[in-house]
Amino acid sequence: MESDGVLDSPSLVELSMRRLRHEILSGALAPGERLIEEQLTQRFGTSRAPLREALRSLAQQGLVEHLPRRGVRVAELSGKDVDELFGLRDVLERYAVWTALPPSGAHDLSGLAEALEGMRGAVEAGDALAENEAHRRFHIALVALAGHRQLLLAYEPVVSKLQLYMAANLRREAEQRTPSEGVVRHRRLYEAVASGDPATVVAALAAHGARTYIG
Repeated sequence: MESDGVLDSPSLVELSMRRLRHEILSGALAPGERLIEEQLTQRFGTSRAPLREALRSLAQQGLVEHLPRRGVRVAELSGKDVDELFGLRDVLERYAVWTALPPSGAHDLSGLAEALEGMRGAVEAGDALAENEAHRRFHIALVALAGHRQLLLAYEPVVSKLQLYMAANLRREAEQRTPSEGVVRHRRLYEAVASGDPATVVAALAAHGARTYIG
């Protein structure tokens, strides 16, 4: 919002969060890199209060971490951390599939379809960050089909923590595969879900290749 041409605090928080998120997911800020408030406020043209609120929000998303007496840095997970998070994601997704399918009635697949279309549009525009976000939305929509609120609450933080590494994954994938490969992989998942057969979906998830380029 604006008042006499001046951005209010919530807008400054949102703008700071979006800019930091963009720089982190694009690789401009590397995992483990310290985030110095004074430098960021000068670059973003904001005060410390909205910047700190933006950093708190990003910490909740798993993109930055606050270290006692050492400030804030871009989140850095070990290979073991990443492997554990992917393993947890796999378990939660499989549980969601077996809970949601076979459908007792027709499922609303619009969330999956919208995310898939967003992915396709991002690939055509060459927007890797939008593609990464569409990947996140697709998988959240998949788990949401179970209609299990606590499952979704447990799942979303796992996906958020993995976003930084999935962004790096997409950059590596782009170097070795055609840009549309990610769309093709998620279309296969969509078609498996549309079949209503949980075994087909679980097999499609196993072949999804989410960790292929993770170092």
